Amino acid sequence: MDDRIRVSDADRDRVTARLREHFAEGRLTQDELDERISAALSAKTFGDLRRVMVDLPEPTPVPPRAVPPHQWAGPPHPWAGPHWIARRRGPRLLPLVLLVLLAALVFPSSGWLLFGFLKLILAFWLVVFVVGALAAGLAHRRMHHHWHGNTEHRHRHM
Repeated sequence: MDDRIRVSDADRDRVTARLREHFAEGRLTQDELDERISAALSAKTFGDLRRVMVDLPEPTPVPPRAVPPHQWAGPPHPWAGPHWIARRRGPRLLPLVLLVLLAALVFPSSGWLLFGFLKLILAFWLVVFVVGALAAGLAHRRMHHHWHGNTEHRHRHM
């Protein structure tokens, strides 16, 4: 790739995202990150972007290539045979859940078990939702803070 070729906003965004990953991995300090992001955002050519990434594990930003078509990772069609079941990994929770529900319905004294099980599932979903919402809010706040910090930094140097 010729270092004199001009870069796009998408190229700059890819490099700044990778710089943030390097910062999160501990390869860059906050000051280095701010300096390099400013340089990446003002880069005009691929050579400018290469200089920003030169001492990091992925030193060469590459222009976007044609993305190969996404291959569906789900099981094949039912007529493809049962061989796909053997490749499946992880716990099979659905059969366990169905067995517990069936037992709760068959044995009349186990109605409390069904109710307790449903409460447990709802409590788990609530905790997952709250933790996810807090994590999303924190990520949004960090990005917002970082974005506005970089904007002020850019305007000071113009």
